[in-house]
Amino acid sequence: MVAKSARQFDEQAHRLLTVWAAECAEHVLPIFEETYPQDDRPRNAIEAARAWECCELPMVDARKAAFAAHAAARAACHPAARAAARAAGHAAATAHVADHARHAAAYAVKAAEINSNAGRVETNWQVQRLPENLRPVLFPTLQH
Repeated sequence: MVAKSARQFDEQAHRLLTVWAAECAEHVLPIFEETYPQDDRPRNAIEAARAWECCELPMVDARKAAFAAHAAARAACHPAARAAARAAGHAAATAHVADHARHAAAYAVKAAEINSNAGRVETNWQVQRLPENLRPVLFPTLQH
């Protein structure tokens, strides 16, 4: 099921990574929404990732939602909110390329770190939600 790179995951693992990336992004989404409550592009990107995983949305539409979330990130002045929007954008982009999952997670950690100095707590939260068989690829330096 798992290869050396997230780019080489089979379809089942790709879908699991998309769900996980959406969870990572959603975990820090309140940071964005508290600062920019009228901007729903990051939330829409997370919803698009989930819809793609359930075969309810074509990949190209998930990718469009990813671009919109990244546009929201570029428009954001608050660094933690910007990172949270990027996490959402990469979550949706995971539908296109599985390797975006690691970027969704990294931006979620960055948002947590900037917002409350809780980057390590966020990483631990992420690892616990990632299926165990996928951990060595996304978190190769962790002791198992």
